Amino acid sequence: MHVFVTGGCGYKGSVLVPKLLAAGHHVTAFDIQWFGDHLTPHPALKIVKGDVRDPSQIDLTGVDAIIHLSSVANDPCAELDPTLTWEISCLATMQLADRAWRAKIKRFIYASSGSVYGLKDEEQVTEDLELVPLSEYNKTKMCGERIVLSYKDGMVTQIVRPATVCGFSPRMRLDVAVNMLTMQALTKGEITVLGGDQTRPNIHIDDITDLYLFLLDHPEHTGVFNAGFENISIMDIARMVAEEVDAKVIVKPSNDPRSYRVNSDRLLATGFRPKKSVSDAIREMVGLYRQGALKDEDQSYNLRWMQSHVAQLTGRAA
Repeated sequence: MHVFVTGGCGYKGSVLVPKLLAAGHHVTAFDIQWFGDHLTPHPALKIVKGDVRDPSQIDLTGVDAIIHLSSVANDPCAELDPTLTWEISCLATMQLADRAWRAKIKRFIYASSGSVYGLKDEEQVTEDLELVPLSEYNKTKMCGERIVLSYKDGMVTQIVRPATVCGFSPRMRLDVAVNMLTMQALTKGEITVLGGDQTRPNIHIDDITDLYLFLLDHPEHTGVFNAGFENISIMDIARMVAEEVDAKVIVKPSNDPRSYRVNSDRLLATGFRPKKSVSDAIREMVGLYRQGALKDEDQSYNLRWMQSHVAQLTGRAA
């Protein structure tokens, strides 16, 4: 199968693409490469540096399936330039889905976000609950979902609402909860927790990337799927890190009330099973850091990198 992966050089893409190649697929990794290209060359891999907003740069000839990962990731980055966020995460999704349908591509997997639900009081946040997105990032993801699902009669459409992803990737992110707290412990000997009672659903990067391969292999499972298997408070994540790294936990007040939790029973009913945990992600990161394979770099913090490079990357003033 020829799989076209937008955001193929990103945090998830840099782990997903090698797995697709190992499974025997041909892959086109399409990415604007704001954060570089960390993919290893492969005979079945074509890497295209391009802007997902520009249809003329996207060649879908011979493509069998699309995995659409591209977006401006996380709330603070999305707020830097809301117009850019809507262009990338919503308008480009509409253009890509329409072109895929017109090209008679049969498979479209869309990476949404578990944060589209907004604040929920329910203990079991299932796919059937109303979406009340709070931020530009959440709103564009909800918009993207609805666009993709509007083509469900002409394509196999599979929507994934991932929890917060954790664990190592060649294109590392250190601005997500587990990864950030682990790096704080390793570099500073202390972990700063803001509030701590907020709950975050989590999924290991190996599991979320395995899920995309699972969905490729199982077109019979269509619709929307939550993907998160450990709903853990920020304080409990900090304690897990402190058990692995000798670090002090410092608690400070927070005005961020957001708590996200998800129920993934619908996904589990398909037969998919996660293989790794938050603890695995922490241990793997600690080991890689001590081996010198993981470093604390500005490029691993999306907001910091975009603030310092947004003008040159987008052609717009920061």
